Amino acid sequence: MRVFTDLSSLPVFSNAVITIGSFDGVHLGHRRILEQVQSLAENTGGESVVITFDPHPRAVLRPEDQDFKLITSTAEKIALLGEIGIDNVVVAPFSRAFANQSAESYVSNFLIALFHPKYIVIGYDHRFGAGREGDISYLKKMERSGGFEVVEIPAQEVDEITISSSKIRKALEAGDVQLANRLLGHPFSFTGNVVEGNRIGRTIGFPTANLEVEEPYKIQLQEGIYAARVGQQPAALYIGSRPTLSPNGKRVIEVHLIDYEGDLYGQELRVEVLDFIRPDKKLDDLASLQQQISADKAEILNRLPSLQHSGGQQSFLSPITYYAPADSPSGLSDAHYEIAIVILNYNTRRHLEQYLPSVVAHSAGAAIVVADNGSPDDSMAFLQEHYPQVRLLDLQQNWGFAEGYNRALQQVSADYYVILNSDVQVSPGWLEPVLEAMKADPGLAIAQPKILAWRPGAGPLQPEEPYQFEYAGAAGGWIDRLGYPFCRGRIFSQREQDLGQYNTRQECFWAAGAAFFIRAELYHKFGGFDGDYFAHNEEIDLCWRLKRAGYRVECVPESVVWHLGGGTLEYENPRKVFLNFRNSLYSLLKNESWSKLLWLIPARLVLDGLAGARFAAKGQFQAIWAIVRAHFSFYHNVPDTLKKREQVAQSIQQHKIGPENLKGVYPGSIIIAHYLRRLKKFSEL
Repeated sequence: MRVFTDLSSLPVFSNAVITIGSFDGVHLGHRRILEQVQSLAENTGGESVVITFDPHPRAVLRPEDQDFKLITSTAEKIALLGEIGIDNVVVAPFSRAFANQSAESYVSNFLIALFHPKYIVIGYDHRFGAGREGDISYLKKMERSGGFEVVEIPAQEVDEITISSSKIRKALEAGDVQLANRLLGHPFSFTGNVVEGNRIGRTIGFPTANLEVEEPYKIQLQEGIYAARVGQQPAALYIGSRPTLSPNGKRVIEVHLIDYEGDLYGQELRVEVLDFIRPDKKLDDLASLQQQISADKAEILNRLPSLQHSGGQQSFLSPITYYAPADSPSGLSDAHYEIAIVILNYNTRRHLEQYLPSVVAHSAGAAIVVADNGSPDDSMAFLQEHYPQVRLLDLQQNWGFAEGYNRALQQVSADYYVILNSDVQVSPGWLEPVLEAMKADPGLAIAQPKILAWRPGAGPLQPEEPYQFEYAGAAGGWIDRLGYPFCRGRIFSQREQDLGQYNTRQECFWAAGAAFFIRAELYHKFGGFDGDYFAHNEEIDLCWRLKRAGYRVECVPESVVWHLGGGTLEYENPRKVFLNFRNSLYSLLKNESWSKLLWLIPARLVLDGLAGARFAAKGQFQAIWAIVRAHFSFYHNVPDTLKKREQVAQSIQQHKIGPENLKGVYPGSIIIAHYLRRLKKFSEL
């Protein structure tokens, strides 16, 4: 990253995507804007440029304001922006003369002349120029003559950033460091120079470095003892007036580096504050002080494991990456997004390396979250190094697809979730058509894009040979009256070529879990996926529950993605056969009427037996055993499934918006249609 503090020495930026603001704290709310700036820069082959000011405008325009405090100094802010991956930071000197220039001068002589922006990403309430005469409307009027395009940050997002900043300051002042750090997405820190002290700490076995913080507007923590870190060294931080040693002493900041030996005088230390231990208090004598410090040290070392993940490093590995155990509060839950793309990962670095670039490039404005199911490979290290803009959740063990998403989505606050496989490549503009459809129709609960089979070179350009539809979802999932799923574009293993025959939006019965859009509120109201499914058919079950409550499921083919298919588990893998057959029976028992189940379950036993005979004909004997195990597992778990059936019925009754929606149900048997009538295409049904 390049940093410029002299406006007269700025380079000529290439396709600059600029944003302007104080970005105090560079917290999670700011990062949504910064990710949008980075995405626009990547899409246009340009450079991301953050313009900030020093001194802070408020310090210049309202010097009498004693309540004005900053979370980060300018130097700390620059470091955080660098770790995020911003290309350029310009620290513009702020003065009354700068503030008093006209709006026209600000735009023409500052923004256009110095930066030649392609995009200006700015909040709806941004004001500039003498008397604050300039605003976003003024900027938009200048778009054509200035050769730039304004990207407005919505009011809701700007307000959330303001609220987050206030929450962080209040939390720090109250000593709630963990809350502040979750909102920041990184540890609160400060920088100080080590100065000469009275050396009393050495006499009782706890040498401390006395710090002098020169930033006059830096927010001050309340007095007390804190768990901290200097570099990778665990530390005890003390802030107070040392009442045991000097009743009328001045406030000091001291840090004891645990198990560290060395001379720190004259050095500049950056202290990351991890947790509040206790308030300051007066003790009887030095012996009592020594005993208390020993207890504080033990408490800090005891708490450290809860502040770090496996591998011994802190949870906050870098300022943009949030890396937290699934059972701990996540910083993600404190930031709210309109849309969050959540990718569940298990041991698939190769897929992330191949397909994640398209998601990052074509998902401007969306939060991208990778939730890891305890992968033994280096997936997380790869993401930390190469994709700092992606948020990370460590689920610590393999919960499977269904329960893994349940645990991940508990920690992600958004209006819409996109559940996306790690082996999916997306196209430019893939989010917008689906979101527009869902926003226009409150009854549309779940949707999917058109899903094509990935092949090398897959992309939006028209290929010489048409793509095939992908097995998992194609152009929308259907189900027959016996509970067997199929798709527009795929019947059993027979897949069609995409010739535009399914390019119209159509309501379907289920959407593919490979690229699954759902209203977040409904995901949680209806209990999410059934975790006992582990993987496969969980999306059909969830869609079925929502359809029973009167909601709609739709394929929006204007949105296109390419799915590798079988990238995580091959289609005829015995484990997959077991899960598909067992979970299909689970869904029937949970959702079908009793009158139908009386004949359907025996019929399925016969039909699944015929499927086993077909596997036998192909010599796939492990698949036969998988079907047998699936039925035994289903019958064994009937009591538990019946309890779920009751819970599902109660949930549907509580949240229904209309009668059961049967769109997407084929009234006949897809087995008869395909194997006896020899129909190979959905359009032939």
